[in-house]
Formats: sequence, C-alpha cells, structure tokens
Amino acid sequence: MAAGWIFHSGRIFDGLRLHPAATAVAVSDGVVTVVGSDAEVRAAAGPDATPVDLRGRLLAPGFTDAHVHAVMAGLERLGCDLSHCSGAEAVLAHAASAAAGSAGPDSSTPGNAWITGGGWHKADFPGGYPTREVLDAVVPDRPVYLVNADHHSAWVNTRALELAGLDAATPDPEDGVLERDAAGFPSGTLHEGAMDLVNRAIPRATVEEMRAGLLEAQRYLHSVGVTGWQEAILGDYAGYPEASAAYRTLLEQDRLTGRAAGALWVPRSTTLESVPDLVAEFVARREQNAAAGFRTTSAKIMVDGVPENRTAAMLEPYLQPCACEGMAANDGGASADRGLSYLPKDVLVAVVAALDAAGFDLHLHVIGDRAVRDGLDAVEHARRVNGRGTGRHHMAHLQIIHPADVPRFAELDVTANLQALWACNDAQMRELTVPLIGEERAGWQYPFRSLAESGARLAMGSDWPVSSPDPWQAIHVAVNRSHPDDGSDGPLLPGEALSLAAALAAYTSGSAWLNRHDDGGRIVPGAPADLVVLSADPFSLPAAELHTVGTDMTFVAGEPVFERQAVRA
Repeated sequence: MAAGWIFHSGRIFDGLRLHPAATAVAVSDGVVTVVGSDAEVRAAAGPDATPVDLRGRLLAPGFTDAHVHAVMAGLERLGCDLSHCSGAEAVLAHAASAAAGSAGPDSSTPGNAWITGGGWHKADFPGGYPTREVLDAVVPDRPVYLVNADHHSAWVNTRALELAGLDAATPDPEDGVLERDAAGFPSGTLHEGAMDLVNRAIPRATVEEMRAGLLEAQRYLHSVGVTGWQEAILGDYAGYPEASAAYRTLLEQDRLTGRAAGALWVPRSTTLESVPDLVAEFVARREQNAAAGFRTTSAKIMVDGVPENRTAAMLEPYLQPCACEGMAANDGGASADRGLSYLPKDVLVAVVAALDAAGFDLHLHVIGDRAVRDGLDAVEHARRVNGRGTGRHHMAHLQIIHPADVPRFAELDVTANLQALWACNDAQMRELTVPLIGEERAGWQYPFRSLAESGARLAMGSDWPVSSPDPWQAIHVAVNRSHPDDGSDGPLLPGEALSLAAALAAYTSGSAWLNRHDDGGRIVPGAPADLVVLSADPFSLPAAELHTVGTDMTFVAGEPVFERQAVRA
C-alpha cells in the first residue's frame, strides 16, 4: 500500500496518551494507515511516500478549538488590532496610528469614518474603565469603537457617542450598563448590551470583508496547529453580522480547509412565547448550512457576563472593593448586586429543553457560580423531560463553580469546555476579579482537576480573539496554573492543574468529539490525517517551558496547510 507521507524518528501522541512505543506514522489518501516503529511503517508504506524526519519532535493530532470567534477575530486582525499592545500608552499609540493610516469607508466625510477593532485589556487602565476623554486626546475627529479583550465591554470616544445619539438622558439597557461621569454623561466604557447602543450606528461588515476575515483567521489558526474549530456565535452580536454565509461561500469555493462547525446564537431577547419560532428557525438554518457542508448542530446561549464588570451571575452578592488607603480591596462589605442573568431562568430552562428535543447540542457561556448552577439545572430538566438523548451539551469558561456543582457535570454528561489560559494570577485576576468575589469564591475558580477526577468530559478552546488561539499558551497554564509572562503571585490553585497528557487530550480528541468529528483528534489507523508536527517534544520539556512549543507543520486530511520551515528530510 502506497502512503502519501511517512513521519518518522519522533514521538507520537495519539489523542489520548503518549504512545509507549510508536515512533512513526504513515498517511495515505488523507487518512492514517500505520502507526508503529520506523521499520514497521517504512515496510508497510512503500517507497513512494514523502518522508518527514521528526528528529525527536512530537507528532500530535491537529488541535480542535471548541470555542472561538474566528470571523470576529479575523476582522479585528484586519482592523485596529490591539491584542498585542501592553499598557495604556501602547494602546493609545496604536489607535492614533490606525486613525492616521486609514481613511475609512466614507473618507469623503472623515468625521463619520469609523475606526473599529479591539483587544485592549481592562488591567491597563485605572479601575478597568478607560474614558472617552483619553481616546479623544488621540482621535478627536472620528468615531472610535474598540472592544476590550474579553468582548464584554467596548471603549468609545465622544464622536462615537454623538453619532450614536447617547447623552446623560440615555437609560441603561436591561442587559447592559453605561459607565457615567459625575454629571451622568456616558464616560466612554459600555458593558454588555450597552455596546449595542453604539455599534448599531457602525456600518456593518460586508460579505467580502467577512470572507476576508474568515480566511485570515483560518490562516492564523493553521499556523498554531488548529485544524478544526467551533464558531461560538453565529448571529448578530456586538456589531458583527451573522457569519454562516461566509462559511458556506468558502466551502462552495473549496477554500475552507479547516473542519469548522458552528453554534447558532440564541438572542438575549428570547421569551417563553418566542421559543417555538426560534427552534423552527434554527432547524431551518441548520438544514441550509448542512446542505453546504457546514455543520451547525450547536446552539449558543450566553447565560451571564464576566465578574470584572459585575455581570457574571453569582449565588451571593459581589463585594464592594474598598478604596480606603491601607485597607485590602476585599475588606469592603457585600453588595446587593449578584450580577446579570441574560435570560430569566424559566426561559433558559424552556429554550434548553426545546433545543435539546430538536437535536441541538447546547453551548452555554457560564462564568459565575449562579450561571453554572442555572445551566446545569436547565440541562437536568431537558434530560429528564426528553430522555438522555444524544446531545453533546457543554459549558464554556467555567470560572467560578460552587463545589456542590462539580460532580453534576459527569452525572449529566455535560462537557467542561475549558479556556485554560485564564486560570492564572494575572493582573486582571489580582486587581479586578478577586476584590469583587473575595477569597472563598476565588478558591473555586477553574477547578479543572476536580472536574476531571469527578469523571467529566473535558474539551478546550481559546475564545479567540478574547485570548490567544495558540493552544500551547493555554496548555502551559492548564499544567502550571500560571501565565508564562506573569507568575509574580505564584500559581492559581495549583491543586487544580491538569497533567500534560490530559490537557493535550482535551484540546485534541475531547474537542473533536464535542464538534461531532467522531473519528477526529486521534492518530490511529483509519483516522483522518489531521496532524501537527510540533517544534519540540513537550513531554521531554520542563513544565515551565511548555509555552515555548510551536508548530512546524499542520496537515488537514493529509494535505499541508501550514509549514514553518523545511522539515521533510
């Protein structure tokens, strides 16, 4: 049998474990054909296969990112991309440069030419909320709309507020908050649904721009070893249009090389009365996308927000940070604020049950402990009224989980979809999160090992552009519980660290299963040859160096989609 490729002289991670004996893999016609020793694989593959000398490096299944916003990320990379800026000064300099370098789509009226992008970090600004005046100082004459790194807030200048018609009389929407100055005028930071008050005034991305964004995202994902992903929001959200058409078009043009799936967005405006119509619409969209080869069998529900702006749903109130000199930030008393639930619980329970009955996999954004419990309650109800079924329901982010709810994931067969890069003591954790939730709840954060030991399924994703799509940055934190760039306060709850094998399995076979790519994420005979040649063997590195691992080659169905350097000797 003739093989297209022979990968030899290396180590093999098969999607579940580091193979105890294999050093080589053969590929033919887009699938793995042989896994074994160099001699076994060479004898079975024949002389016409193209060799790749691994030189001791690891060959692994391609990564599947179980929670990513690829189109949004690609568009931001092509716009004012602040994701690599560190500090307020760098952010402002980049925004000024973006304004100087682009006239915008309606350059004949420069005062209306929007500058859009994102990636700034709350920790770079006092209190986490930058003001319009700071942005006015560098871009005074054009509207600017910059989403922050977690994509739950946006920063705008005065010109943007003017064009959107916002002033001191503008009320907060039910699902969001406008930060305000002492006179009650919007100060420039918008949270959650308040972002829509401004982004509705921004010209929508065109179909061509969305296709370009998706292609840029795919290029970058392949460069970090990602061969499949789940587009986590397919719907109008945060000023970005529904992206299914971009996927369908690229599939029709044979330009989508990644194994992409998607989650249809359940609007925050959903009511009990609208649930039947929403389910019917989702079924029709699922069928339309499936006809083009795009699997959209998931439905995305954002249950809550994030703790830094007090929108994560908590069982007990947030603490009031004390700004008094000499006092710890969490010495303040409790507040009445327990965050936001974007859907009333009866609506959440009803829509989860209805979508489960229609054959959708529920993809729930949950951050606070109340959101986790409400989500689990909703899945439990759906399992009870519909039967266990085949739904591959999962919860993403999972920052704060009450200990009593940890075993419910395995009991209800709910996959923990981890964004592991966040499980560390970075500046945002120290300065913005812990002061609001207190020490006890800080000890419930990102309980990865507890979930695994309770029998829960694990998957991993990046939430890019919220954070880097490079799997090795997330795996580093999953194993070390500290960020490679910020270990100043030591690891975050080191007892919740995962082993390297467990983290790598979650990002390969675990996420592929979640995406219904049932034979993906593995290196076994008959599996699709979605493979990544790493720059090193991470199993031979100290744990503190895992973030240095890179991608040398990426293959989808046996075809190279990325190559960093010549490695085929």
